[in-house]
Order: sequence, then C-alpha cells, then structure tokens
Amino acid sequence: MYYTKGYYYTIVNHYLKYSKCTDICSHKTNNMKKITIAYWVSTGMISLMMLMSSFMYFSAPEVKEGFTHLGYPDYFRVELGFAKFLGAAVLLLPMINGRIKEWAYFGFFVTFVSAFVAHTISGDPASKAAGPVIALVLLLISYFMYQKKYNSQLA
Repeated sequence: MYYTKGYYYTIVNHYLKYSKCTDICSHKTNNMKKITIAYWVSTGMISLMMLMSSFMYFSAPEVKEGFTHLGYPDYFRVELGFAKFLGAAVLLLPMINGRIKEWAYFGFFVTFVSAFVAHTISGDPASKAAGPVIALVLLLISYFMYQKKYNSQLA
C-alpha cells in the first residue's frame, strides 16, 4: 500500500515544493535573466556605436580630417569602417558563437585601446580620449556577460 505510484509522486512533489532546490533553481533563473539583460543592453549599445561610427567613416568629412590629424592614411579609415560594420553584425547575430565572436571582441578591444593612445599622443583634449575608454568599458561588460551566458549554457 505504501509503495504505490501515487504515494511516491506525493512524496516527490512535497520534497520539491518545500526543499531549497526550488529556491536555488529560481535564483539561477533570475541571475541568468540579469546576465542576459546586461549582455544585450551592453552589446546593443556597443554595436550601435560601432554602426554609427562605421557610417560616419564613409559619410562625414570631419572624420576624414580627424584621421588625417591623427596621422592615419585614408585607406585605413575605409578598412576600419568595414571592419566595424562586420564586427557589430557579428556581435548582434545570436547564431554566431565561439571564436568568430571572440575575434570581434578582440578587434574592438584593439581599436579602442589604439584610439585612446592616438588621441592622447596627438595632444587631443581629454574629452576625445575619454570616448574610447567609455566604449572599452561597455565592450568589457558585454564580453564578460557573454562569457557568463555562454559558460552557463555549457553547464
């Protein structure tokens, strides 16, 4: 009589209802929601910045003058414009995972560090050198949230 299917079903439901397992599971779910939101907000902001700067590289004459001021050749502006567009697309497309996305993060990292160094060495005001630093912070938030999200999906 005690070994019927209904009896065990009741015990399992009672255990799940009153155990800490449900609290832990709901905490993990809430934590994943926070990670996902932080990932998409930071990734959306950095991608929007890169798409806008990519567009500006091809359409704004003051950007061309800025590259000349920093000592870069004109073809570098065009290459960087295409690279930023492709990198933003890679970060935004969820079906692209793994190494390709990590290369996009690395490319943006090098771009922001190089922009900070170039603005600092050329004697630009601190306000121009602060832009790449802010973008770098957003990029790092996006990258670490991506790592947490990706590693939790593997577990």
